[in-house]
Amino acid sequence: MSGIEINKIAGAILTAALLAMVVGILGDALVQPGKHEAGDVQVARQQPAAAPESKELPPIAPLLAKADVEAGQREANKCKACHDLTNAKAKKIGPPLWNIVMDEKANAEGFAYSGAMQGMEGKWTYEDLNRFLADPRGTVTGTKMVFAGVKNDQARANLIAYLRTLSENPQPMPAAKK
Repeated sequence: MSGIEINKIAGAILTAALLAMVVGILGDALVQPGKHEAGDVQVARQQPAAAPESKELPPIAPLLAKADVEAGQREANKCKACHDLTNAKAKKIGPPLWNIVMDEKANAEGFAYSGAMQGMEGKWTYEDLNRFLADPRGTVTGTKMVFAGVKNDQARANLIAYLRTLSENPQPMPAAKK
């Protein structure tokens, strides 16, 4: 090995050491570490999360009065991934939605509903559909439905108006209360 190569290696080692020393000095200047006593650090105790305030939904009847069925059909494209919307009433990930308006809850023959959904009684009224479609998991705690819901009131009314048409004999629209 020649003297020039030894000088190159020694220079590289000295440069790396100098760089590490400069980085250490700059790091100490920026962070300024210090010693802490046991009482110096206090852990903030997290308060239990308050239950989210449930948004009061507007009555569905006035919204249905001005609903756009075609817009509801476009909104229903989100439903098609899990539900059959045809009168074939095929079972997919979710139960078929044909003739759902004013039909008994959790009654699709052969479909494995969650226990929470099986415990529901009554019919899918316009108001029930409105609440459920706004927040499925908040309305039926324990439902298998993972859909987050339709948050926009008019879009939800459009969807319900479209679901109403999925029947040989669509149910009458609810009368708007004055």
